[in-house]
This record gives sequence, C-alpha cells and structure tokens, in this order.
Amino acid sequence: MLDKVAEHTKLERAEAFYDDVTINEEDAQVKEKTSSLKSEKQQVIESEGAVTPEEDPYSPENLNVPDGGLRAWLVVLGAACGTFATFGYVNAWGVFQAYYQETLLKDTPPSTIAWIGSIEYALIFIPGLVAGRIFDMGLFRIPLLLASIAVVAATFLIAECKEYWQFLLCQGFAVGLSCGVIFGPMLGVNAHWFKKKRGLALGLVALGSSIGGTLFPIAARNLIAAVGFPWTMRILGFIQLAALAVTNLTLRARLPPKPSPGPFVDLSAFKNPAYTIWCLSGFVSFLGLYTVLTYIDVSATHAGISNDFSFYLVSIANAGSGVGRIGGGIIADRIGAVNVMIPSTLIAAILTFAWPFATTKGSLVAVAIIYGIASGVYVSLLAAPLMQMGDTRDVGLRVGMSMTVLAFGAVAGPPISGAINQSTDGFQAVGYYAGSTVILSVIMMIIVRQLMLRRWWGKF
Repeated sequence: MLDKVAEHTKLERAEAFYDDVTINEEDAQVKEKTSSLKSEKQQVIESEGAVTPEEDPYSPENLNVPDGGLRAWLVVLGAACGTFATFGYVNAWGVFQAYYQETLLKDTPPSTIAWIGSIEYALIFIPGLVAGRIFDMGLFRIPLLLASIAVVAATFLIAECKEYWQFLLCQGFAVGLSCGVIFGPMLGVNAHWFKKKRGLALGLVALGSSIGGTLFPIAARNLIAAVGFPWTMRILGFIQLAALAVTNLTLRARLPPKPSPGPFVDLSAFKNPAYTIWCLSGFVSFLGLYTVLTYIDVSATHAGISNDFSFYLVSIANAGSGVGRIGGGIIADRIGAVNVMIPSTLIAAILTFAWPFATTKGSLVAVAIIYGIASGVYVSLLAAPLMQMGDTRDVGLRVGMSMTVLAFGAVAGPPISGAINQSTDGFQAVGYYAGSTVILSVIMMIIVRQLMLRRWWGKF
C-alpha cells in the first residue's frame, strides 16, 4: 500500500514538473512573440516618420515624463527668466542700433554698427555646441553660474565704452558669449520635463525673451533721457542679475547624465537628411529673419516718423512675438511644431517683403505686430523638431550643433542687410533680400516634414 502511495506521489510530481516545463516554454514563446510584435510595431512607427527611440511607447523615459507639477513648472519659470535676461536683452538691439547711429557712433557706417548686434546675436547660438554637450553630461550648473556673472559684468562695462571697438568687445563678444552659455541649456532641459505639453513649455520659455525684448527697449530709451547712458546700462545689468538669480535657483535636469557622453561634435547626426536640411533651413532663415527687428525703427525714421515714436516699434514687435510664442506652442502640441511653423514663417516672409513700403505710423505698427506674432512662432518652436530626431539624452548635442549652424546666418544677416541699405539708400532691396531667404527656409521646412512623415498630413 505504501509503495502504491509513493508511486502515485512520484507520478504527481512528474506531471507537475512537465506542466511547469510546458508553462515555461509557453511563457518563453509568449515573450518572444511579444518582443517580435514590439519590434514590428516600432518598424511601422519608424516607417511613418517617428524614427527615434523617444517615440517608443515602451521607453522608460516616456513613461516617467512628468509633463507638469511644481518642479517642472519651476524649471519653465527659471528658463523663461534666463531667456528674458539673455535673448530678450539681445532682441532690444534695434534701439541700441538707432541710438549709436544718432549719438555715440554717428561717424560709423550703419552696416559697421550692425556687426555689434549680429555678433552678439550669433554668439547666443554658437556656444550651444559646447553648452549642449555639457548639459548632456550633467555639468551645466557651474557654467550657468559663471556665465550669469559674466553677462551682468559685461552689461556694466558697456556703460564705460566710448569707442567702436569697445562696444564690439563688450556688447558684441562678451555679452553674446555669456548669453550663449546661459541659453544653451534652456531648450534641452524642457525635453527632460515635458513631452505632451512640450510646445506649451517651449512657448512659455520663449515668452521670457519676448517680454525682455518688449521691456528692455522701453526702459533703455526712457532711462537714457532720464539718467544718461552709463546709468541706463547699470540699471539694465541689475535687472539681468535679478532674473538670472531665479534661473540659477530653479533650473534642474531630470534625467541622469548619459553614461558615455561622447564627443562635443557628432557628425553622424548629419547622416539623417531631415536633421541636415533642418539645420540648413535655420541658417538660411536667420540670414533674413531678424532684419525687420534690426532696422524697423531706422526705416521709420528714414520715412519721416519721429524718433519718439519709432523706437517703440521694436517693443511692439517683441510684444506681438509673445502672442505668437504662446499661441504657437499650444497649437503645436495638438498638430505638431512644423505644421505650425511653416505657415507662420511664410507670413513672416510676406511681411518682410511688405515692410519697406510701410511709411505711416499705422502701417508700421501693423507690420510690427503681425511680423512679431509670425516670427515668434518660428523662434519659440525652432528646437522642437530636433527633439524628435534622436534620443532624449542626446538632445543637448543635437540642439547645440543646429544652433551653431544657424549662428552663421545670424551673424551675417544684419550686416548684409545694412550693406544693401547703404548701397541702395533705401530699404526696398533689403526687404527683397531678407524676404527671399525666409521663403527659401520655408521650402526646406516642407522638405523636412515630408522626409519625416512620408505623407501629406500628420502630426510633426
């Protein structure tokens, strides 16, 4: 009897063992099939344009993106304060261009003076090549602090400048480089905290530069009349100091540094045709995009508008760009960044053609507002498509390389426009040149969209 019980027990154990083996084999088959399905799904996604690991729904990064919360919105606040103190300050260059032509540098050709602003503007982008990679390595906080100190010190030093080379050194190179180191992490850090609301977050960050571009010109113009140029620059420096203090206290990266950060330049990124053409599009666009902002107040004076009114046009355009930055970001979250950028940039091109023919206060205000809104959409969303062209942990590198390429357009654009103005003694040829470059940029953006989506409609 005991032998039969023991035999029966052995049979039950054997059956259980074979059942476990069968279950394990079935589990393995299920896992293999699931993995195969995921692979097939990823291939389908990639074939339809979402070619990056960032779009993989199984990615831990995408599962954990906060897309909101106090910490994330504090990062947006800090980044907005950073763009206010850097990009916003640089966007006020039109007022300084006009003031220098009228007073401090009145014997210097306008195209030569324009080099100060174009170098300052271009150098915001060029350090992105280094700042972006440092951000990927998780080492951006110390450079951010040092650059914040440097930009405030350089603004104070502008107050002591008397000669052209001094303005070029302090306002062109020192301010530009310092702002570039600060501006570098502002775009990449948003990819760590936002995905579904990324357009809105980028729009709010860009709104900081719009507010700065609106307030700095008004403050500069009125302060110069009230306290003189030296104290005006010192007061502007203190405003930058307050804003950058908020930036340094709130800006944080969410993802850990990339284990193998690699080189500061990764030319393999340019093997992606969409990325390459997008970089070229930015370069071509900036050959003409900021011509209107640089010369609209000068053209107004040339048309007989009083200086007391014309200097407000830069602030009006920057205020309009704030509407474009927020509105464009909200719409981009729904239909895609490039789908918003293409029509808005086309409108900016049309307004660039129309601008030289605006000779009354009403027409100039209309051009400033509409152009500001349209160009604001483009500038605020410029980096958004780049974030979809690779891994989130490499976003600093991709954005940095792209900004370096377009910087060459930014540095050459205003002086070319100034030289055309000087040789033709008018702004019509300037408008034709600048508008044509922006149109060419729109064509390139359409090509990038088709390369990514491979169909006529879709979110990108």
